[in-house]
Amino acid sequence: MASIEKNAIFPIGELIENEYFFGTAYLKMLLTDSALNAPIGNVTFEPGARNNWHTHAAGQILLVTAGEGWYQEEGKSGQLLKAGDVVNIPADVKHWHGAVKDSWFVHLALTPGETTWLEPVTEKYYQQL
Repeated sequence: MASIEKNAIFPIGELIENEYFFGTAYLKMLLTDSALNAPIGNVTFEPGARNNWHTHAAGQILLVTAGEGWYQEEGKSGQLLKAGDVVNIPADVKHWHGAVKDSWFVHLALTPGETTWLEPVTEKYYQQL
């Protein structure tokens, strides 16, 4: 973790301990109360870590700040993401995101509204990317 901490723009935050993430990931909330009602979290995934399929009632924006990761919408091919990439996720689109197998992945998540967590991304499914 030392190299990612040295290269990270924002603090890594606390370990995420819930059933919606596979592998090791961290969250540092940067903004929780704003006039835009758009909390911003810095999410850091260790290699191979990912979140479950999920949707956002109002959509979500991901701003990739370090490493390499995957973003995938249901029914579409996975997109390889690198630092500087921006993903605009429409409302109610089923998707997941996380690190590639051999790299850390860090993004800012702008997430207004509610998140609906769904089933895990299986290891077999993930390995096919």
